[in-house]
This record gives sequence, structure tokens and C-alpha cells, in this order.
Amino acid sequence: MLKKRIFFFVVISLIPLSFILTQCYQQGAPDNDPRGQVYAGSASCVKCHSAIYNSYVHTAHFQTSGPASENTIKGSFVNGANFFEYGNGLKVSMQKRGDSLYQVGYANGKEIGAEKFEINIGLFNAQTYLYWKDQQLFELPVSYFSALHGWANSPGYDTTRINFNRPVMKQCLECHTSYIADVPLPQMQHGFDKATLIYGIDCERCHGPAANHVNYQIANPDDRKAKYITTYSSLSRAQKMDACAVCHSGTKSSFLRTAFDFKMGDNLAAFKEPDFSGEKNEPTKLDVHGNQSTLLPSSKCFIMSKMDCGTCHDPHVNQSRSIAMYTQKCLNCHTEAKHNFCSMAPQLGAAINNYCVNCHMPQKASNVIKIGASRGQMDAPYLLHSHRIAIYPDEAKKVLAFIKTQRM
Repeated sequence: MLKKRIFFFVVISLIPLSFILTQCYQQGAPDNDPRGQVYAGSASCVKCHSAIYNSYVHTAHFQTSGPASENTIKGSFVNGANFFEYGNGLKVSMQKRGDSLYQVGYANGKEIGAEKFEINIGLFNAQTYLYWKDQQLFELPVSYFSALHGWANSPGYDTTRINFNRPVMKQCLECHTSYIADVPLPQMQHGFDKATLIYGIDCERCHGPAANHVNYQIANPDDRKAKYITTYSSLSRAQKMDACAVCHSGTKSSFLRTAFDFKMGDNLAAFKEPDFSGEKNEPTKLDVHGNQSTLLPSSKCFIMSKMDCGTCHDPHVNQSRSIAMYTQKCLNCHTEAKHNFCSMAPQLGAAINNYCVNCHMPQKASNVIKIGASRGQMDAPYLLHSHRIAIYPDEAKKVLAFIKTQRM
């Protein structure tokens, strides 16, 4: 009898907490989040985190994918600026037909295919576009490239023909969306459930399912300590690096499990197969696209400090264009008082406040992403700042030469 009473007391004492946790999805959270009822949806974050949320929606992470429209597509549809020319009579024209936007292929003036812009991928350096055909996604042949200020051949596409049939694999979506469910298809085709697509990298992709957190904090507004949610500051250095490395550790390694299941705090080794190409021991050979989490740990700055990705990057703020801001991060650690200041400081003068990144994290051309210009234009390299922080003598010479011209 005593055992029964103790059991009854324990069960009754747990009811309030279990009620909160199991009913949380009904309080301000979507009832049909495709990831499950423990997810609240990013909109539920606004009430308590409006400043962070309103800042985050302008970032490259949040906007890394979205519905294609006249307002979101960066390229021009104006006659004379709305085409990509391959040569040999092949051309793709960007056109508005009715209420939809299309890429239309021509061979010697004859239309040979047309598909709609439906999804944008990318924001700053380049933008690629996808379209649906039943339950499959395909990449459109023409992309927008910021360095050219116009249309360009989509990365990896053949320049001798117009191809509307390049399928999109799940790994692309695992790093450019927050979720999409698989649909089994025959003949090794990869299908997706369009209704389950969650665009961009949303709050819960990084912080984990938030429904329990939302419900608890609503029920306990005076408790200022975040419950039932993962915060970056609570992670170890290795966990922080893994959280970013899910999508920033290169394209040669493949997922053993879907990246959609990865939560901050998980061990990436359980999700992603390592790259055994041998390049990991040769940082100078690693491609700058997507290898940030491999290049950074090879840097003396990383080895000799406790820095991690968050030391320089605030994912809640659109800071990717501000080189001066990143330079200030360098100067926070490298000072005359610490005797680790730049040896070129006397030559640079006040310019040192702007050029740390240019010298020590120079832009390098990606060998993974190559974008071809329209016929008659010069190709432009896809440039990204290397995350191997080091001394690059040639880059330093370029910076000094540029500063000298500015002073004349």
C-alpha cells in the first residue's frame, strides 16, 4: 500500500510539468509543423525576442532560400539585360509570362524549353534558382552572379547545351533550408514533399525544437533563465564548431544521417562522413567555399586562443559585408600592449583599422564553384575570404600598394 501511495504521489506531482510540455504546441505554435509537434515555428520567437528576430530575418542564413518572385530575384528581366548567351545559337531568356517568371531556352531563335522560377537559393555572392516538376526539384540553367552584376551559367553546367533536367539532391536542401520531407520515388530519383518545405535557416534549425521552451516561458514569465532550448553559450568549443561545420565543412564529405536531425550539442562525426582526400592536412589546398570550419582550426589564431566561429560572427546580424567590423575583431586581440600587434602598423598608419582581413584572410577564387559569363563578357571568379588566418606576403604587398595610391 505504501508503494502504491508513493507511486501515486510521484505521478500526480509530475502532471503540471508534463501538461506544459505536451500541450506547448497549442500555445502560439503551428499545429502542423512538418518537423513535429515539439517545434513551435520561428514566428513564436517574436514575442520575447523581437529585436533579435527582426535583425535575423535580414541575414544570409535566414534568406538562403525562399520563394522566387520579382521582389526576390536579383537579376534583370528588362529587354537587353534579361538573357544569357551560350554561343552557337543557344540562349536563355528571362521572361515574365502572365503572373509567372520563366527561364526560356532558345536554339537559333526557336524555343526549346521553358521552366518557372520557383525557389531562390543564395543571397549575396550569387543566386541560383529551382523549379518543381511533380515531386522532384530541378536547378535552372542560369544563375545571377553579383561580381558580373548579371546573369551567368549556373555552377557546373555544360556550356554547350541548355539543360533544364539537372535534379537537386537532398544535401543541397539540408544546408539551404530548415526542413523538407523525402518522398520515395522509383528508379533512384529523389522526391520531396513540397508541403513540408521550410525555407531558410530558421531559429529552431540552430536552437532545436522550441515548443516546450515557448510554453514554459509563457507559463513562467519571471523565470529569466532559458529552459528547454539550446543556447550557443552553453556549448563547449568543440560543440560550437560542430554546429557550424554541419554546413561549413566542405562539400567532399557526405552525410551518414540527414543533417535535418542534427541539433546543437550533437557530435558531427555521428552525422557526417569525414573527407579522406588528404587535403585536410594541407590547408592551402582546401577550397575556400564551404571549408571554413576546416581552415580556421589550422590558423595560429585559433590554436593559440579559445576563439570559435562566434568570436567573429554574430548569426543574428547581417554583418557579412562589413570588413571594417571584422577588422575590429582582430584588433581586440592584437594590441601593442600584448606585444602581438601588426609589424606593418607604422607603414599602414590609420589604414590598419580597415585592412587586417585583406592581408590575413584574403579573397581566394573557389575551384568548386565556377561561373561562366554570357558570351562576349569576361568570366569572373567566385571569390570568398579564406578562413585560414595567416601571413600572405603577396597580399600584404597589394594592400600597401593600394594604400600608397590612396595617399597620393
